[in-house]
Amino acid sequence: MISFQNITKIYNPHTIALDNVSFKVDKTEFVSIVGRSGAGKTTLLKLLLAEEGPTKGRVFFEGQDVQKIRGEKIPLLRRKIGAIFQDYKLLPSKTAYENVAYILEVMGVSDEEINKEVSQVMEIVGLRNQVDHFPQQLSGGERQRVAIARALIHRPDVLLADEPTGNLDPYHTRDIINVLLKINEMGTTVILATHNKEIVNSLSRRVITLEDGKVIRDEEKGRFFL
Repeated sequence: MISFQNITKIYNPHTIALDNVSFKVDKTEFVSIVGRSGAGKTTLLKLLLAEEGPTKGRVFFEGQDVQKIRGEKIPLLRRKIGAIFQDYKLLPSKTAYENVAYILEVMGVSDEEINKEVSQVMEIVGLRNQVDHFPQQLSGGERQRVAIARALIHRPDVLLADEPTGNLDPYHTRDIINVLLKINEMGTTVILATHNKEIVNSLSRRVITLEDGKVIRDEEKGRFFL
């Protein structure tokens, strides 16, 4: 489904973000990409989203070379890949419902269909009773669940989670990880980028470890040893 083939990403002669990285991710997998800050985790996700291009190597998604996707086809790629981030990126002037519905409005979906879809994803993330709350009225964990709902609203094949629990306490961290596991069990491929050892070591899922831009371990039921 996803293939990174001999990927090198150089920002300048003194900054090599990725160094000859290769691995594949199969459909419905839950993969943690781990490493210290600056190890190259976020760069990998940006390459998959076609936000950046590799210096060397190729990235494939569903058989397509991502770097050959151009113009109007890039939004089509990103509809298949949902993404959530550490800082939520919610619109403060919109309610939780409106933040999630906004994506479908831009796509021209009918109000009836929007209401149906938003209700379903808010149920999945456990926020059925908070749809009318604004971001400032929600806890950090609830804001992140709104962000997850927004990433799911267009039914992506893959969900990228870039340090999604970085701003959360242990209780809300576990809550978000449980939501990601639930989404994965429903058939969505999940790629989690994190430096949280406790999360990774509790999952018993595949772990790819990056250090200085290189893959130093790729284990089916791995642990975070750095």
